[in-house]
Amino acid sequence: MTHNPDLPRCGWVPPADELYCHYHDTEWGVPIRDSKLLFSKLIQDGMQAGLAWITILRKRDTILEAFDGLDPDIIANYTDKDRERLLADPGIIRSKLKINAAISNAQIYIKMRDEEGLDFSEYLWDFVGGKPIINSWKKFKDAPVDSPESIAMAKDLKKRGFKFVGPVIIYAFMQAIGMVNDHEVGCHVYDTCNK
Repeated sequence: MTHNPDLPRCGWVPPADELYCHYHDTEWGVPIRDSKLLFSKLIQDGMQAGLAWITILRKRDTILEAFDGLDPDIIANYTDKDRERLLADPGIIRSKLKINAAISNAQIYIKMRDEEGLDFSEYLWDFVGGKPIINSWKKFKDAPVDSPESIAMAKDLKKRGFKFVGPVIIYAFMQAIGMVNDHEVGCHVYDTCNK
């Protein structure tokens, strides 16, 4: 990972933080269509609730390892023993509510796929008509914290029983997975995410 602190980036990225810059430059805002990866990102954004994203980013490898890659097929079958193991792991976010939410959200994901025949990726992307919403903010602070699409998605996810999916969390998720391009227009990644 080569780090160039001088590249023009969104204002929320600390130029000296190599990990943050790498995440911004290679992941944030890049459209994701893989259902399991979308589920993983949704859980990560839910874990961020009340915390700074950098906290999740710094713990992400440990979180992925502790939660079997955030694979819903595995997490859906977690037992009380798994819950205890996770609560005892200092490398992750040790919140009983967030751990339980990851497990129940995985069970809902499986139900949607196996009982309703819903592809998670198609289901989520339908909220934006199947293609990214491209914004053109001069400053990152101009971007909203939610949108009509994030409100609708949050409402439907909640109705299905998902936890940690409020409109603000969902909007951050939509930004992260490239459903919304909220890179500043002067950012070096803006055009790449539009292609």
